[in-house]
Amino acid sequence: MIIMSKYNPLWKWINKNKTDDFKLTFAEIENIAGVPIDHSFLTFKKELLQYGFRVAKISMKEQTVTFEKQERQNNMELVSDYMHDDTLRHALNELTRKTFCFDFESWVMGGYFEGDYIPYSFMENGKIISNVSANRMTFLQNGVEKHYIQIGTVMTDENYRKQGLAKKLIEHVIKQYENECDGFYLFANLSAVDFYDKCGFSKEMEYRYAVKEEFCGKKPTGEIFMPVNTADEQMKQKYMNMVRCSASNSSLEQLNKFGLQMFYTADMENVYYAKDLDCFIVAEMEEDTLLLQSIICENKVLLSDVLSRIGGKYHKCRLGFTPVQEDMHMCIAERYDGSDDYRLFYRGQEMESIEREKLYFLELSHA
Repeated sequence: MIIMSKYNPLWKWINKNKTDDFKLTFAEIENIAGVPIDHSFLTFKKELLQYGFRVAKISMKEQTVTFEKQERQNNMELVSDYMHDDTLRHALNELTRKTFCFDFESWVMGGYFEGDYIPYSFMENGKIISNVSANRMTFLQNGVEKHYIQIGTVMTDENYRKQGLAKKLIEHVIKQYENECDGFYLFANLSAVDFYDKCGFSKEMEYRYAVKEEFCGKKPTGEIFMPVNTADEQMKQKYMNMVRCSASNSSLEQLNKFGLQMFYTADMENVYYAKDLDCFIVAEMEEDTLLLQSIICENKVLLSDVLSRIGGKYHKCRLGFTPVQEDMHMCIAERYDGSDDYRLFYRGQEMESIEREKLYFLELSHA
């Protein structure tokens, strides 16, 4: 374990608040660090290098310290498309766990990764310090095939932030794919609006769908959807096979959905099956609201047939996808600005069709 000096609060303050060269008085340093500056500062100033700054000048006459921003990219290596490289993937996992509290190991080792998730990372001394991933997304959008790039897993190690690393990676990804796709999009919380504006992305509304209350909570008919036994490997294999060749049950249907669908549902916790429909759904109940996130079946089914086979008391039903035209009469569309969780950002004129056509990206397609 590395033990930092008494000036560590100062280094952290600089990392959080500064992006360019600056100067502090001795009094300001004491106020920030909680200790006065003394001769030990000369010994410990090297600790600041890991935060991207260096002590450039100490003026005893003016009682000031000048700090300079360091360009660290020259010591970094850009690595990409390495999910089958154990060493690099483990390094990515380390930063992902630290930033988002999950990793990709079980997803890759379980055989669910199929190559459409491509990380682009800066690496220094064997450590992934910043990452932006490109997800190749193929959709059937109101009957028209579209190829989008969804940007995700945007993160930078806390000791390397405010150096523009993520922005450089996003710019690199855009350059790589701008002639190969119909547009770029991503989901981010509202605190990131300014950052993505600087990256050339615009905010866009989606339309989120709910089922009209008169179609909710009716007495079930037919064979009720039953939870899949999480230990039933045969049923899990059937589900996986069906995910690969599922009929389109959304006006914005992801065609290459297997990887992301299994990222969210590999444990089969919220997967249900109705034998007479030969259909799976991914759903959960929150108080009196049914959250229907996905319909998976080889042959297209009506939303009414699905709802008529769901047991339990619910008075509301929210969809995690855009219903097909045949089911629109049952649904209400509401403009959704992401205020509950995230905001949709896009780049490329073609992406404006999402709002224009009142579409909603499948929640199980978020990367």
